Amino acid sequence: MEKILVIGAGGQLGSELTAALCDQFGNEAVIASDLHEGSASKFDYCRFEQLDVMDIDRLKALVKNEGITQIYHLAAVLSAVGEKKPLFAWQLNMNSLLSILEIAREYKLDKVYWPSSIAVFGPNTPKTNTPQFCVKEPITVYGISKQAGERWCQYYFEKYGVDVRSLRYPGLIGYKSLPGGGTTDYAVDIFHKALAGETFECFLDENSYLPMMYMADAIKATLDIMNAPKERVKIRSSYNLAAMSFSPKELYEAIKSELSEFSISYKPDFRQEIADSWPDSVDDSHARSDWGWKHQFGIKEMTRNILVNLPNFQF
Repeated sequence: MEKILVIGAGGQLGSELTAALCDQFGNEAVIASDLHEGSASKFDYCRFEQLDVMDIDRLKALVKNEGITQIYHLAAVLSAVGEKKPLFAWQLNMNSLLSILEIAREYKLDKVYWPSSIAVFGPNTPKTNTPQFCVKEPITVYGISKQAGERWCQYYFEKYGVDVRSLRYPGLIGYKSLPGGGTTDYAVDIFHKALAGETFECFLDENSYLPMMYMADAIKATLDIMNAPKERVKIRSSYNLAAMSFSPKELYEAIKSELSEFSISYKPDFRQEIADSWPDSVDDSHARSDWGWKHQFGIKEMTRNILVNLPNFQF
């Protein structure tokens, strides 16, 4: 019987992934954890533990005492916030992963999930249909930590047999959590401003193309790779993952087709340089062939779904 610990469950990805895991395994099989005690209000359907992932003794005790078999490690300092606190971002992102990999080795956990990101790529990476295997020279602390994390994941799989699995997420867009400090967060905030009848000031140029994914597809991909037979997970660093690519202008036009009065302005800031270093689109053919990944949402379907559901969602 599986017992699953989700670390960083209160975030944009974690809040929806935890619910999906409860649907799959049952509420009693999942423990949600987060640094912030206030996140407990999101998890009235399963057990919640306030947890600082850097408190290794507490983390070990929780794994041992609860008989944890799987860890989903989602806690991280994201790209834009990381550039303001680079040393803290490195320490949290890197040391927490190494601690969890060590715990997985020591306690022989069944599986570990750790997300990577398109932030591992850099200005010398091919911009269009970025291949799975290519030059990676990230320019952010977030990207550097993800690149290093990918190497550690592969190392622990090859050296110790730790069944760790990972996806390089594109920008994730959902309506059930507020933005968390990433460079692609404009694509979340824009919906809140549109529904509030406000002009949206975008911090990226109107033609900044980036790979993006609706949260429902991100959850599906995460469950798909974790449910795949071990022999079908052939890449142990991290898989490229894709669904759609668009610019702020194209997302604005998709929203405006539903809300005709919506308006936008553009004021690029320091996040523009980060976005310019990332791909326009990525090639995820390995994920599609190895374990059958297939996305469901394009920009029109996503836009309509968010505009219908967001007004009814309470934060």
